[in-house]
Amino acid sequence: MKIKDLRGQRDSELEFELDRLQKALFDARFKSATETSAQPGRIRETRRQIARIRTLMLERKTHIRGAQAR
Repeated sequence: MKIKDLRGQRDSELEFELDRLQKALFDARFKSATETSAQPGRIRETRRQIARIRTLMLERKTHIRGAQAR
């Protein structure tokens, strides 16, 4: 998901998506530690997506880019 799409979501939707991605990252890391992963770039992409969501949530909290989509 792009940052443009994330900006249109509510805080509760972002928190839900963040929780889902953190679980997916845990599962992907566990899987890569125990067996060979078919998609090694997936961990990197998941980490970046988590960072995008956290950045957006911090922007809203500190009113850097305006408090939209609460």
